[in-house]
Amino acid sequence: MKVMSLEKERVSDFVAYCKKHRREIDDSYLYDSDLEEFEVKDENPTYILTNEKDEIVGAASLILDDYHKRGRRARFRIFHSEIDDIQHYQILLQALIKHTSDLDKIFLFIPVVNKKLTEMIEGLKFSVERFSFVLVREDLEVPEVHFPEGYELRPFLSGEDEENWRQVRNAAFSKLKGSETPITTEGVAELLTHQDYIEGGMMILFHQGNPVGVIRGADDEYENAPIMNIGPVAIIPEYQGRGLGGTLLRASLQFARKKGYKRTILCVNGENDRAKALYIQEGFKQVEAVACYQYFL
Repeated sequence: MKVMSLEKERVSDFVAYCKKHRREIDDSYLYDSDLEEFEVKDENPTYILTNEKDEIVGAASLILDDYHKRGRRARFRIFHSEIDDIQHYQILLQALIKHTSDLDKIFLFIPVVNKKLTEMIEGLKFSVERFSFVLVREDLEVPEVHFPEGYELRPFLSGEDEENWRQVRNAAFSKLKGSETPITTEGVAELLTHQDYIEGGMMILFHQGNPVGVIRGADDEYENAPIMNIGPVAIIPEYQGRGLGGTLLRASLQFARKKGYKRTILCVNGENDRAKALYIQEGFKQVEAVACYQYFL
């Protein structure tokens, strides 16, 4: 077995490997659109394991973009071996660690049904940070949306609302595991350039002219069919507990129906019981559970 840094000449082989195995693992960054844009560069340190025939039998890749680096952590794009041998995972892990000198930890999500990968990861001394659940809502009727007097929900305005979005999102998620790192206005602006962007899908809730909530609907795919991904759903702390989150969610569900989506999907942290209860109340059903494993450096 041989480990080597991914070279440009083998990107197509790496992409083919990711597509072959993405359904076994967390595929959040392994969609066709993500893989089409994949490049060999510093923010994507990537290694492959090859056999005696020079075929890829294992791969590990980290996401080291600005957001993750500011949080002093990196997320795995893929961490996988076709051979269930902990030494293969150990070799890939050690190859990546030299790219993490300024980080505190690296992490990945594993479907709880993937017992083999879970066993390998725990054998490498990764520990569970949290659980996350994937929920899907079928094409159900959506109740009417009525905000109290003084509230206004409107689409995101490019060039005007980046700071409003940043403030609300950071205030709402400052204590939410995995989302504590603040986003920047530049990061908000980038959301409008992603392939999953839907015109009008980003909305901001104002109360007497002040931003108090945000929600985003993005184009996605689940079980080989189009679906709208909802997230974030965020209300600033001082406005939480007023039923605004549910109303904001319904507005996004209505938007999805207008755009022709038959289903919607979202994720929720395991410790966020109140949010999960809201989503189930609004017709969502849990379809997957994943564990977030972290490795301290």
